[in-house]
Amino acid sequence: VLIGSPGSGKGTQAERLKTELQVPHISTGDLLRSAVRAGTPLGQKARAVMESGNLVSDEIMLGILEERLTANDVADGFILDGYPRTLPQADALEQLLGRLGQPLDAVVELQVPPENIIERTRKRFQAEGRADDEPETVRKRLEVFARQTAPVVDFYRRNGQLKEVDGVGTIGEVYDRILAVLPRSRDAATA
Repeated sequence: VLIGSPGSGKGTQAERLKTELQVPHISTGDLLRSAVRAGTPLGQKARAVMESGNLVSDEIMLGILEERLTANDVADGFILDGYPRTLPQADALEQLLGRLGQPLDAVVELQVPPENIIERTRKRFQAEGRADDEPETVRKRLEVFARQTAPVVDFYRRNGQLKEVDGVGTIGEVYDRILAVLPRSRDAATA
């Protein structure tokens, strides 16, 4: 699992890691959009909720995630990005993975100071015009992230699964730091 504030580089690093580890990168946002487009039963429920202007429930999201985690290509593992964001989601994920016999190897928290996040997203806003990268929006997203995710970080820290990684530096530097804390990469390096 990759945890980090919006703009911390989770998606960028997940794309590199999926190649290195030969496992799929699962973004819950992408999963949700895909289920809605495909018109799956859970996707239809999610569409109705989204069209009414509400947030998709944890129950629907967990169902969509469970469908994905039972696919053949995740038998050797996966990289999960964007989930869990809350303590109830972390607990539900732990229960789901227990049922599937697919325990987490590590939870990597990309730590990037807010001022760096604001600068990164400001540049992306200028280049791509993404509304959610507007500086004031980013500040609000950082506040929500900190409030919701701090208990999740503590949950994984208490379970001994959390690996804190400095997310400031070049993409390659951060990537190397992530590889250094992953059990699989250490095993592969010594094999």
